[in-house]
Amino acid sequence: MRLENKTLLVLGGSSGIGFGVARAALDEGATVTIASRSAENVAAAVDRLEGRATGVTLDTGDAAGLEAHFDAAGPYDHVFCSAARTKVAAVRELSLEDAYAAFNSKFWGAYRLARAAKIREGGSLTLTSGFLSIRPKPGAAIQGAINAGLEGLTRGLALEFAPVRVNCVSPGLVKTEMYDTLEGDGRKAMFDGAAQKLPAGLVGLPEHIAIQALAFMTNPYMTGSTVFVEGGGALV
Repeated sequence: MRLENKTLLVLGGSSGIGFGVARAALDEGATVTIASRSAENVAAAVDRLEGRATGVTLDTGDAAGLEAHFDAAGPYDHVFCSAARTKVAAVRELSLEDAYAAFNSKFWGAYRLARAAKIREGGSLTLTSGFLSIRPKPGAAIQGAINAGLEGLTRGLALEFAPVRVNCVSPGLVKTEMYDTLEGDGRKAMFDGAAQKLPAGLVGLPEHIAIQALAFMTNPYMTGSTVFVEGGGALV
């Protein structure tokens, strides 16, 4: 029930939630490889981690590339995936092309990863969904559907992949680089407003999600589970 001397691959590890998971795992003694489709972003993330992690360029949209990586790297103890790029808009406003691309990135990206991943017996695969799967809102039906699909996939994979464990962490609003395009005052107002509405009284940080991700890796009695880390956002 420890990560010391365990190997971890983090897809989407160059920023946001994935970076938070990578850093937390390093602090627990894991040997971490971070992966992203941008070599420049991977190199920058490794630098931010003071060289404690290694980096590799991987794209969850490239099935052959994923298979080649696992063939070369061999099995990991744990694999975590938060890699995705999606556009969100109301159904009649989001083009079909963008809707298909969203599913291809987040749902099918995780599916391709699961097919290719080589994980040691007793290890784990952790996927990332989002609380819109159970708390839909207007203008984000596509995201809720993708997240619900990932949570269903998690349960099926837990049965197919046993004794490798498969779980899913479902975050709410988390302060990541994704919101850096907002103006400073607008970003602060959005986060302050969200914090006032949430029962927890604060907006999530990547390290909050990392706590649960590491629990999935280290608890041998957890598989097929989706855990919501959303500050009570599903309640309001």
